[in-house]
Amino acid sequence: MKISTKGRYSVTALYELALRYGEGAVSLKSIATSQGLSENYLEQLMAPLRRAGIVKSVRGAQGGYMLARDPKDITIGEIITTVEGPIALVDCLLTSAESSEQPCDRACACVTRGVWEKVCDSISNVLNHITLYDLCVDQPDNPKKVGCAR
Repeated sequence: MKISTKGRYSVTALYELALRYGEGAVSLKSIATSQGLSENYLEQLMAPLRRAGIVKSVRGAQGGYMLARDPKDITIGEIITTVEGPIALVDCLLTSAESSEQPCDRACACVTRGVWEKVCDSISNVLNHITLYDLCVDQPDNPKKVGCAR
């Protein structure tokens, strides 16, 4: 499994929103400039995050995006699975609805399937226990962590 730019940039963009949590809407241009990301790509990433209730959008001249919930309540795992889909190292761990491939005929008798399940569970556990708040406070040199530390 390799996390794509969708996952990485989504976490980075929401980190920026967490830094500014409580300050109102933040424009995509501001996020893009601050984090060195493509504004057009960020716009595409915000749609699934908005549908999932992680961010909310504000229209108008002072519009932009803001976190829909406290940074302490948004995990990196939630962000990644929202934009990337389920975390699975091998296709046999996906349900038939999640996979485009045919189910493996040997899934029930596979000696290695349990190993991949444990690895996926470990990855998911780590990602689901790190919040946006944790990212903010783990950056001691960041002068903008004020919004996150509320």
